[in-house]
Amino acid sequence: MNTAEYIVKRLEELGVNEFFGFPDDYNINLICAVEKNSNTRWIGCTNPLNAGYAADGYARVRGYGAFITSYGTGELSAINAVAGSMAESIPVFHIAGLPSVDITEKKSLIHHNFQEIDYQRFVSTYKNITEAAFLTKDNAKLEIDRLLKIMVREKKPVYAAIPEDIAQMEISDRVISYDNISDKKILDEVAERITEKIKKSQKPVIIADCLVKRFDARIEFKEFAEKTGIPVTNFLAGTNLINMEAENYIGGYFGDMRNPIVKKYVEETDCPISVGVIYSDINSCGQTLPFDINKHIAIYGNYTYINGKRYDNVKMPEVLDAVIKLVEKKEVEYNKSAIGIKYQETGDVNITSSYLYSKIQDFVKENDIIFAETGTSLFGAVQMKLPENVDFQAQALWNSTGWATPAALGACLAKPQSRVLLITGEGAHAQTAIEIGTFLRYGVKPIVIVVNNKNYATEQIFSRGINNKINDITQINYAKLARVFEGDVWATKVTTAEDFDKALRVTQIMNKLCYIEACIESSDAPLLAKEVIRSLRDKIHNNNIPETTVNNESINFDDITLEPSEGSFEYETVVHKMFNEDSTEEKE
Repeated sequence: MNTAEYIVKRLEELGVNEFFGFPDDYNINLICAVEKNSNTRWIGCTNPLNAGYAADGYARVRGYGAFITSYGTGELSAINAVAGSMAESIPVFHIAGLPSVDITEKKSLIHHNFQEIDYQRFVSTYKNITEAAFLTKDNAKLEIDRLLKIMVREKKPVYAAIPEDIAQMEISDRVISYDNISDKKILDEVAERITEKIKKSQKPVIIADCLVKRFDARIEFKEFAEKTGIPVTNFLAGTNLINMEAENYIGGYFGDMRNPIVKKYVEETDCPISVGVIYSDINSCGQTLPFDINKHIAIYGNYTYINGKRYDNVKMPEVLDAVIKLVEKKEVEYNKSAIGIKYQETGDVNITSSYLYSKIQDFVKENDIIFAETGTSLFGAVQMKLPENVDFQAQALWNSTGWATPAALGACLAKPQSRVLLITGEGAHAQTAIEIGTFLRYGVKPIVIVVNNKNYATEQIFSRGINNKINDITQINYAKLARVFEGDVWATKVTTAEDFDKALRVTQIMNKLCYIEACIESSDAPLLAKEVIRSLRDKIHNNNIPETTVNNESINFDDITLEPSEGSFEYETVVHKMFNEDSTEEKE
């Protein structure tokens, strides 16, 4: 078979049946290879960046993903998506179509180029982010196999630049041997040392996170938690890795912001066991743990730390399985935090963020897939109590706004039998909302909830003031926007709690894409979001964000109590009273 057909075939064998992308004159032969394979199909997105996001979402629920772009403009447009996949260990194969070898060797000046020609330039750019290769007639088979092995073993994205004529060149179709198993001797030692350390501990705790999903270890992790009986918590991206009703699940870790029982237990543990953890500022709610997780027990995808020593060539599922066979159940005293959002309000009143997420919490059902957008949506969604087997997805490290909408498209196509729920803020959604047309074109039917508070809420909190106009955004009637696209969609705009309840009920009987624009006050956001963002701002920026200035006078919005309870508070009212009255006394 030819090179393009070979890549498609190998990816199909890994479970990739949909290839996302954006057509251009340098990649048509690659797309034709997808269409030629009876088990794969081409999914045309509205731009290369969204194609990369969609492949990321596809890989999160299917295992692996792939997308195709063109030379120069397509490659660079998509590089942010690939960087996000790299940061969060998402195995995506990015295939870029390039001009033919004759053109690249002669350095002919053709479109999508700089005046100073260098056809290796963008490959070099990608090599700063992930594993990348420029395919030639001599290395095509070797490099494709090398990239596939890295993608499978490391759960990282990879990139291949393929000139048009190399894509058509015949190569060997010999099957790859992945040989992705642990070193037995090292595995046995790791299992024994972990078991011994757990046995000696008095107050162990398991901290779980999203790499458990990336390395396909969910079943082993659940058995490990059940067999040991050790209290389990999780960082944000690890939400709902095990049943929240499990006896030893003590609640999510939100540091100083929520669940003080969890924070105290984690800080006092004598044996932290981190499994698949990405230890970063937002993912751990801005908190710094009082210990180095790698100095204790830290189980990663292909290696494990015990007491600061790294053991390579041991796979996470096999480490957990080996420990399960040796470890005995621990009798540990601990308390459980209250789990979930318990805010109740009825009647024809405005929607608040706390009400909104409490109702979504009640709406979610088993086997749903949730995509929570970067920003305040993430902090609202992670507090929900979720049924068993709900797959919660968030980009808690890379945090690229706009990711969730096309990523949800990928998930819908990866698991068409599952209900996909997308929760996004209007600021992030505006960046990639054009992909709603692609949802409709391919007949997928997620439930989309756009939380509209008319500004970039996260950045407003970072920049201290609701009157800070730098974070204003273009106002869009999103419910009408959804109906602009050709396709079967039910869309509505709601402003009251009663209407939001009705809208959720309507989606239960609609066999079509359902789109709800839920409007809340501009100063409203989940309290956890406000607390975490303020904490991060003060730590990262050393409190150097300027205070908001109104009428040439300074006001520090941190001095104003935003939420004495779970209600909302309008900054505009305070600014008016302080600065727009004639009375000197009132101004003071």
